[in-house]
Amino acid sequence: MLRKIPPLVWLAFPLAYFLYFFGLTAAGMVGPDEPRYASIGREMARSGDWITPRLWGQPWFEKPALLYWMTGAAFRVGLGPDIAPRLPVALMSVTFLAFYWWMLRRDFGCAVAWFATLILSTSAGWWAYSQSGVTDLPLSAAFSAAMLLALPWLARREQRLLPYAAVMMGLAVLAKGPAPLVLAAPLGLAWRSFRDLLRARVIVPFLLVALPWYVLCYLRNGALFIHDFFWVHNFQRFTTPTLQHPQPWWYFIPVLALLLLPWTALAPLAAMGAKPLDRRRLYLLLWTLWPLVFFSISVNKLPGYILPLLPALAALIALGLNEMRNGAPWLAFTALLLVAYPIAAPLLAAAILSGLSRAPRPGFQPAWLALVAVAALVWFLDARGRRLAAITCLAVSAAVGMVYLKLEIGRTAFARSLWNRISTHAGGVCVASLDRSWRYGLNYYSTVPLPDCSQNPKPLQVVQRSGGLPELVEALDRH
Repeated sequence: MLRKIPPLVWLAFPLAYFLYFFGLTAAGMVGPDEPRYASIGREMARSGDWITPRLWGQPWFEKPALLYWMTGAAFRVGLGPDIAPRLPVALMSVTFLAFYWWMLRRDFGCAVAWFATLILSTSAGWWAYSQSGVTDLPLSAAFSAAMLLALPWLARREQRLLPYAAVMMGLAVLAKGPAPLVLAAPLGLAWRSFRDLLRARVIVPFLLVALPWYVLCYLRNGALFIHDFFWVHNFQRFTTPTLQHPQPWWYFIPVLALLLLPWTALAPLAAMGAKPLDRRRLYLLLWTLWPLVFFSISVNKLPGYILPLLPALAALIALGLNEMRNGAPWLAFTALLLVAYPIAAPLLAAAILSGLSRAPRPGFQPAWLALVAVAALVWFLDARGRRLAAITCLAVSAAVGMVYLKLEIGRTAFARSLWNRISTHAGGVCVASLDRSWRYGLNYYSTVPLPDCSQNPKPLQVVQRSGGLPELVEALDRH
């Protein structure tokens, strides 16, 4: 029986472990969002109230409940403060990748399935968001699963999987709100058969999954929930700069290039291949382009907004690779782009702490020349007709770079290390000045937020000067 398992499957297990689970807690909570969402999930587990999200005692309606439930469940089974918010997201990502391979294999064959899965799983964006307890990966995995399950219906009008697609779309709406319903516009390609989506066997599963939390949250919180969630965090986020993330219309073009690393050079292959496009490939192309267009119109923009298009783009690149004769130059250049990881490791760690503009620019390192050998090996393998081996070599090399990046960031002093310095005398500490990324993380680890010095002075104060790291100083020493 074991002999029937393809050798690449045996490689997939350690690759998935090192990419997604090894060093998952090397760094503490990062940024303002991850500790906030983790705090809400922890409070749900503590209080037993799984309906109203609460951030430090106050209702918080920025996002729906799916991620909070995942985190809360992890806390309820006894996981610690660093692993509980992240492990459920990593597990969801790996589960989706296995499903992604299976669905692509059904429609496009084994080679395309392996190409696409290796590309997606080692793309910087998919990997990075799989390591963080935020909502972007749960949305992207659920939404992409729904779109893949709808593919047989769109291509051949097979309706058997549509109820499952409806369930996954319901989970996507529970992950981040109504946005996935808009992103599903490429399903309109099958407009002549659109009544299939309005049948009870499709509508009912979607409503049973998506609707109950929204109804219960409204019944418990009334108009405050409608105003904060739908008006402020959906409509105003899209139309006004109120939430302080305005970006130019072209913002997502360089962001997509970064999210796709190290496979960015292969992006043009998504537009190559068989002509005219069949319905399946046109569907994947619309799935890739529509989120770019839609979120480029939005006033507020964040990198994770376009994460849901990466599975479609990886599939299109895989199709292009499968059909081209000579992929050696493309793959060799991709190998050279792996230099992004040794460059990014010190740069990103410093940028998280004090901003990209203040991060030191890394100099040339002789070790980077090893990537020339990887490029030569990839060229050799593809020229010998072993394209899957070449792509696997690239994926393994990318995994090495990602693990290195993960460990380098883990050595950076985030809010967890700040709390470790404070915790022994926390009762005598207040916060005088602290960037919100650090403040939310510190609040998470302290459980009960430390007071502001202006309201409740203490003998010791946390002070962060412009561009510097937080310091713990005696009150009389501030000046």
